[in-house]
Amino acid sequence: MSDKIKVGITHGDINGIGYEVIFKTLADARVFDAFVPIIYGSSKVAAYHRKALNIPNFSLNSINSVDDAHNKRINIINCLDDNIRVELGKSTTIGGDAAYKALEMAVSDLKEGKIDVLVTAPINKENIQSESFKFPGHTEYLQQEAGEGEALMLMVSEHMKVGVVAGHVPIKEVASKITEESILSKLRTLNKSLQQDFSIRRPRIAVLGLNPHAGDGGVIGSEEQDIIIPAINKAKEEGIMALGPYPADGLFGSEQFRNFDAILAMYHDQGLAPFKTLTFSKGVNFTAGLPFIRTSPDHGTAFEIAGQDKAKEDSFREAVYLAVDVCHNRQMNIELGKNPLKTYDVNELEQKE
Repeated sequence: MSDKIKVGITHGDINGIGYEVIFKTLADARVFDAFVPIIYGSSKVAAYHRKALNIPNFSLNSINSVDDAHNKRINIINCLDDNIRVELGKSTTIGGDAAYKALEMAVSDLKEGKIDVLVTAPINKENIQSESFKFPGHTEYLQQEAGEGEALMLMVSEHMKVGVVAGHVPIKEVASKITEESILSKLRTLNKSLQQDFSIRRPRIAVLGLNPHAGDGGVIGSEEQDIIIPAINKAKEEGIMALGPYPADGLFGSEQFRNFDAILAMYHDQGLAPFKTLTFSKGVNFTAGLPFIRTSPDHGTAFEIAGQDKAKEDSFREAVYLAVDVCHNRQMNIELGKNPLKTYDVNELEQKE
């Protein structure tokens, strides 16, 4: 093994497009210049997908642990037994169990520092549910496994970064999740991530309102005056450059979002609907706020096109390279923190002169 970043990749739901986008991303030999790919999955399932997709020249290096990984090969760790059954395009209990086993093993290695970053192929949030996995998605599972920090779903593209206060919750519960403390907590997490993960020294964050037209001064709801504005003011007192609240339609529709380094939406679809409309093919889901790094594409399992060679790998490729970039940024900022530039008091300098 070399000092190159080790990228762990989970295969996701074995009946979806996970293997297809993984294959298409790793088919470019230039990936070996940037990182060492390690797939957590199944050689048998991978072979099944290769045959279905008619990919003749794509070899995998089967290994037992990360220690055996070759830095110029596409490595795969077998997480499943050979009796696994693939049913392309179908949501099955077996598919959900296979997704969880790969995720569990990869996260264990991630926590132990055996891999540097994790990129997850899409899961089906319904069939993965079990006694071992009772979460609405990857983000909440990773929050528990981390045991520290606060997970923030942050959608990232070349054009914008969008975080959400209330993530995977039913819409009827959204208002109860919007509290002064929850907004302030997400702003702290977002601000820190922009600094350490994206090396933005003084981030500008746009905060959206909860109600249409950001409440219209209380005419369409009072959450802006009672909750959101006080949270923004407290964030400013902590040195966070948070501005708003802005009406979501106006901010995105006028392209005013380009004036900010990130946007904090109040709930899932308020932020993700415009994000995916503008950047669907290359958007990335980044789990900010945790001690380890995880990214994923911004699409789902796409059962309807599984095995048909129709899946676009752009989003998955972006997810892989974003994970690598964030890893580099964190390492760089840690080093800079160890040797900060010396600061001087202006008055002391004038006295010396």
